[in-house]
Amino acid sequence: MSTTPRVVIIGAGIVGANLADELTQRGWNRITVVDQGPLPFTGGSTSHAPGLVYQTSSSKTMSGFAQYTVDKFRGLDVDGGWCFNQVGGLEIATTPERLAELHRRQGWATAWGIPGEVVGPEECARLHPLLDQDKVLGGFHTPTDGLAKASRVVVALARRAESRGAEFRGSTRVVGINQHGGRVTGVQTDGGEIPADIVVSCAGFWGQAVGDMVGMRVPLLPLAHQYARTGQIADLVGRNDEQIEARLPILRHQDQDLYYREHNDCIGIGTYAHRPIPVRLSELPEAEDGGPTETAMPSMLPFTEEDFAPSWEHSQALLPALRSAKVETGFNGIFSFTPDGGPLIGESPDVAGFWIAEAVWVTHSAGVARSVAQLLVDGRSELELHGCDVHRFDEVEITEDYVDETSKQNFVEIYDVRHPLQPKLSPRDLRVSPFHARQKELGAVFLEAHGWERPHWYEANAPLVKDLPTEWQPRPRDAWSGMFHSPIAAAEAWKTRNAVAMYDMTPLKRLEVSGPGALPLLDRLTTGKMDKSIGSVTYTLVLDETGGIRSDITVARLGEQQFQIGANGNLDLDYLRRQAPDDHSVQLRDITGGTCCIGVWGPLARDLVQPLSHDDFSHEGLKYFRCKSAHIAGIPVTAMRVSYVGELGWEIYTSAEFGQRLWDALFEAGRELGVVAAGRAAFNSLRLEKGYRAWGTDMTTEHNPYEAGVGFAVRRQKGEFVGRDALEGIDAETVSRRLACLTIDDGRSVVLGTEPVFLDGAPAGYVTSAAFAHTIGTPIAYAWLPASATVGTQVEIQYFDRRVRATVAAEPLVDPEMHRIRR
Repeated sequence: MSTTPRVVIIGAGIVGANLADELTQRGWNRITVVDQGPLPFTGGSTSHAPGLVYQTSSSKTMSGFAQYTVDKFRGLDVDGGWCFNQVGGLEIATTPERLAELHRRQGWATAWGIPGEVVGPEECARLHPLLDQDKVLGGFHTPTDGLAKASRVVVALARRAESRGAEFRGSTRVVGINQHGGRVTGVQTDGGEIPADIVVSCAGFWGQAVGDMVGMRVPLLPLAHQYARTGQIADLVGRNDEQIEARLPILRHQDQDLYYREHNDCIGIGTYAHRPIPVRLSELPEAEDGGPTETAMPSMLPFTEEDFAPSWEHSQALLPALRSAKVETGFNGIFSFTPDGGPLIGESPDVAGFWIAEAVWVTHSAGVARSVAQLLVDGRSELELHGCDVHRFDEVEITEDYVDETSKQNFVEIYDVRHPLQPKLSPRDLRVSPFHARQKELGAVFLEAHGWERPHWYEANAPLVKDLPTEWQPRPRDAWSGMFHSPIAAAEAWKTRNAVAMYDMTPLKRLEVSGPGALPLLDRLTTGKMDKSIGSVTYTLVLDETGGIRSDITVARLGEQQFQIGANGNLDLDYLRRQAPDDHSVQLRDITGGTCCIGVWGPLARDLVQPLSHDDFSHEGLKYFRCKSAHIAGIPVTAMRVSYVGELGWEIYTSAEFGQRLWDALFEAGRELGVVAAGRAAFNSLRLEKGYRAWGTDMTTEHNPYEAGVGFAVRRQKGEFVGRDALEGIDAETVSRRLACLTIDDGRSVVLGTEPVFLDGAPAGYVTSAAFAHTIGTPIAYAWLPASATVGTQVEIQYFDRRVRATVAAEPLVDPEMHRIRR
């Protein structure tokens, strides 16, 4: 008798079929897949998907999803018919900016192990003879990309899953999710209940409606995307047939938001160059009698010719063979978009056993399904998922207005050349700290993250640049690394190292954990010793069962049963809620919005703060990594002696109502000391000089503490904690790879992250974080490299189309003895 859970997958498209295949491959055989449409042609997005699979992305995880999709689909067929046609991909540039972007994309491909090269116009025309060579400056060719026959893939996967015990039920409408005691118990359909221990919604753009059945908001927006097919193209006659369909590489003309693929002797054209067309589920047409067909299904809306007209004109200019052709058919096909463009994976916070895998395109379908299967079966995905977890968003980011606006913007910008620091244009001023008005008065230049306005530098500090010592003078930058940057950051870093600066730390997530169960919970989930005296502050790691770094946090013990956590984001809150005992012995609160924080750091920090307080801010009165309640300028605060920039000082917390008053008191008292407000650009430079890691960028669940250089935060002797057993036998000397500090040899080239790193001429790793280290006057980077790359090893970083020499350096680069921070 089987002991595997009963799983119901809602949606028999490319994601649901992949998940059924992945689960049955792992021995789970009580799988039921239901879909409201008939099988196998259900009428969802899969049924009309053009099937382009481009593997290269700035995200290691998304590229990993796509690579697995290619590998898996290549091994499938249906009665001899192909499921994946590896024709390759060609992305062309018609502007210098796009050509530079293609070099950047080739760097990503190299970093993630995807073959590809940037080629000239002649080679582009050889690869795709329909191109007008004179219109093209170059292209990025990836030979392992190709076309997925999505509907045929579904058939192949369904057959394989059924052979292992899965059941597929078409024409079965889900009308509810049954639950009891906070757990799913089954799926209610128009044909009765299907009992279930686990329900996974793979319903695509219908995912919102399925989520509503358990009260889970699924932050996606269905949008229509135009796809047209030409009549016969003379130049293609005789090249292909109904069996092969395509031999030319799939083509992307991202400068005009267009892509192309062959359909035998016709060309299919997809475009994002039209207005966003949101779709409401209530407005979708019902499938006609007989079910969906290739030209009529709920996910295919009528073609709006006026939207397509500019794209047709651009297509005829790029591909002259189209000038004698006509558009014969077209439709507006529905796909799912999200606030940040990523998929949505995760379990409901309120109903155990209800999972979603939504906003997943064909490109990433098999990879996402594998990760979800690994989560269900093993409790962990081998690819890290923080950029895909549905709980990555804060509450304001999943409201209908926010999702609609940001998802539409993602549609518009899908092929844009985007800088790593480029913020949303709208909505802005959604979340501001109590210091916002004062920051605007100082000419703050704000970038945005999770709705928060974050100052990156202050124009009020511009006059300081000319007064900088010679060794602190900022170096000229290339246009790309200089975008969203200012030399003012050098002045703000200088002030932090030599006087005192104030940093707005309000946007960092703060959680309060209290109650009699708080200490046991935190002790079990973290690598550090939590049972310390009141007033202690601990930097610690949160690991998964395999020793991967789920997060790094600071834990301040404010009382016998009260702790404040400095977290990395909403994922930490979600994890703590899931791990908290059911006996209500732990209370969790997100206190971020009701509080604020100023980081006061620099050698003169004590000279600034002490005169404003009757409390003792001396080294003996408040030692490093200690905290206490105090009053500054009559304002009740919690002062924590920690520093992410490597200087004397404190994170000073108070409630939001006192925030502006606290800012004013500190800023006014600091004038005679030369205090400045400083932004995130200086902050990032200073933290990298000190070797401080950023979770999600420098380290993730794919890395253990000793690889990441944070093994010092692991206290094995404290006893049991999550991940402890997995670290047995591992230490800094036994790891095969490390996060290494690099200094750039030429002293001027600033890289930004995700660039490949070469060791002895071969790709060996990739850059995580990078900055210009103002204190030592040279650019630096952190990169994952083989452990054999010890201090002094020479490497090269690929930056666009050139190689930049760098050297592995001992870290930290600034104040390794920690004298400055402990005085």
